[in-house]
Amino acid sequence: MKIFTCGSCSAAVYFENTTCMSCGADLGFVPDTAQMVALDADGSATLIGNGFSTRYIKCSHHAQDNGCNWMIRDGDQDPFCVSCRLNNTIPDLDVPGHRELWHRLEAEKRRLVFTCLRLGLDVSPKSVRKDGLAFDFLADEDPTFSERGRVLTGHDAGLITINIAEADPAARIRMREQMAEPYRTILGHFRHESGHFYWDRLIAPTTWLEPCRQLFGDERQDYGEALETHYQNGPRSDWRDHYISAYAASHPWEDWAESWSHYLLIVDTLNTAWNFGLQTDPLQVRADGVEIAQRPNPYDEADFERLMSQWMPLTVAMNCLNRSVGQEDAYPFALAAPVVQKLGFVHRVVRGLPL
Repeated sequence: MKIFTCGSCSAAVYFENTTCMSCGADLGFVPDTAQMVALDADGSATLIGNGFSTRYIKCSHHAQDNGCNWMIRDGDQDPFCVSCRLNNTIPDLDVPGHRELWHRLEAEKRRLVFTCLRLGLDVSPKSVRKDGLAFDFLADEDPTFSERGRVLTGHDAGLITINIAEADPAARIRMREQMAEPYRTILGHFRHESGHFYWDRLIAPTTWLEPCRQLFGDERQDYGEALETHYQNGPRSDWRDHYISAYAASHPWEDWAESWSHYLLIVDTLNTAWNFGLQTDPLQVRADGVEIAQRPNPYDEADFERLMSQWMPLTVAMNCLNRSVGQEDAYPFALAAPVVQKLGFVHRVVRGLPL
């Protein structure tokens, strides 16, 4: 994630900010230009460029209850921003606690959408195109979702369902322990489920399908049977030598989705580190005298090997920092050679590079 500047005083502001802590200006994020703007008294902002001026107003979720800080073009027929218009169902906000959980989910969803936009990935909603993207945010007590009334996080033909309990830290940690997952986050769920969506869009109907099968396995094997076997017997004993996670070993679709999710994690974290001027090779920087600002942003690099050369030392630094403050490793993964190969495949698909 990049560091933004206030459109009024140029002070540093951050992705979730709605107010500048320096000058007090109300802020809004314009996804068209990926910049934070200072709002006028009426809650609008006008951007001028290339001889044109465009007026932006608040997303309806922002205007209603400060649930979103993104902006839309004035006159847009859809009152919601490019992130909020992906919502198919939101939880019942009259239920105590639901509004807070929903806001946490929306904040993480905006991070996913920001990354997809930066990578040039289509985020058209299902309300606009049949093969588009949509989200259901539901609670377990909703009897309309299933006979048992329990919401299962997952993906089905472009519709991503998230159980809002994932936004409750205590519930999420409990699930992490029950599922023996070293890494379980809200953003991780969004990234993983988006991987299923983009498999349908970028792999299944394209020439990438056969190369994907050669690397990840044949997805035509029975999915339900594969998951049942995984949950009953656990993953194969050598999964660490071939997969990014135990769950990735359950079925080729899950291997792809876990690899996709991890690729987004890598590029997002590298971009954040670069924007904060963090060094992953400080000895070399001191030796060659090159300033941080002059070094290329690895997030924008088409060279996958360079991405990974930046990533590995950064993960060591992240884990050392966490251990210094008595926390568990921030990055509890070991990337075996086959995993790196799969990440490289995702990179080529996203960047539109040849095999």
